[in-house]
Order: sequence, then structure tokens, then C-alpha cells
Amino acid sequence: MAGVRSGSGGARVAGNIRSVHTPTMTLKNAALLALIGTILMTALLLWTFVFTFLNVLRNVVPSVMLFSSFIYAFGSFSVMVFFYVFHRTQKS
Repeated sequence: MAGVRSGSGGARVAGNIRSVHTPTMTLKNAALLALIGTILMTALLLWTFVFTFLNVLRNVVPSVMLFSSFIYAFGSFSVMVFFYVFHRTQKS
């Protein structure tokens, strides 16, 4: 394989991880960042669902579009609830 070296010349793991990684990015902060991202995504997908629903009522788009739009909005909402609960259960 190209790019793979064998022997002792490969990548090594840092001995002291406290000085290598950013200490402010805890699991609670990462969960909050993921929660903010999924809130924005859920808002966008709910907005799309509402417009798809209105367009189905106006006979602009076929009604089968409503099903996929609902699945996306519901899935995003489920992930948002998961990140909210995950963020709340993390220690400060």
C-alpha cells in the first residue's frame, strides 16, 4: 500500500494529552455545540415541512413530497431531543 510505513517510523501517540488537546472542549461543550447545530437544522427542516405542506394544499407539489419532508423533520427533531438530554446529563 502506498503511504503506509511499517516499523518504528510510524505515528506515535502523545504522552501527555492534557497539554496537547484544547482543555476547554469538554464533552458537555461538545454536546452543547451539537445541540445548537441540530436546533438550527431542525428549524430549517420544519420550515421546509411547513412550506411543503402549504404547497401540497395549493396543488403545487405532489402529496408524496409531504411524507419525505415529515420524515426529515421528525428525524432531525429526534436527534435534537437526544442531544438535549445528553447535554443535560453531562457533569459540569
